[in-house]
Amino acid sequence: MSHKIPLLYSFRRCPYAMRARLGLQSSRQTCELREIVLRDKPAEMLLASPKGTVPVLVLPNGDVIEESLDIMLWALNKNDPENWLSPQSGTLENMLDLINRCEREFKGHLDRYKYAPRYEGANPISHRTLAENYLNELDTMLTKSNFLFGAQRSLADIAIAPFIRQFANVDRTWFDQTDYPQLKTWLTEFLDSPRFKSILTKYPLWTAGDPVTYFPEEHAL
Repeated sequence: MSHKIPLLYSFRRCPYAMRARLGLQSSRQTCELREIVLRDKPAEMLLASPKGTVPVLVLPNGDVIEESLDIMLWALNKNDPENWLSPQSGTLENMLDLINRCEREFKGHLDRYKYAPRYEGANPISHRTLAENYLNELDTMLTKSNFLFGAQRSLADIAIAPFIRQFANVDRTWFDQTDYPQLKTWLTEFLDSPRFKSILTKYPLWTAGDPVTYFPEEHAL
């Protein structure tokens, strides 16, 4: 069925879906939001994207964007009012390298720390320690400026922060006693921001025939 605006399949708590929503919101790209649960994926989503993970963005011409970073780049290349793609220091290539290493290196250790029973032989504390290499790098970068690539938020901050949030929440007591002062300040700023709080709005689960839910809402910051 054709549609006039993009369709976004999303799951509120997924860090990949979080950053896709943040990118769409910043770019002021109106979508039809379809909130799902991963244990009961709608057939319409699986038809568009058989891999069955969120986020999925279905464009009006039928093209499908299946990766969260690609959704962010698609939206921000259309409209980037906050200059997330043009950091004050460094380049877009530098940001993409840092983001890709979050996914290639940090995320694997995060998964084995948070979900160790799913990975045969995984030692969660060992993987937590290995993940700290990335945290140390971010903390060092943040000694130079309030954000990763300057005094303003950029794509890197928004794309990485949901995963640092997830890591911190595995064992918040442990994380709170670690020695990452700049990283903790940066994470707190992100978590307390109206921008982040607005994309955590709870929406009803989507089923076929429901009224359209638009995202972002007009009042989002």
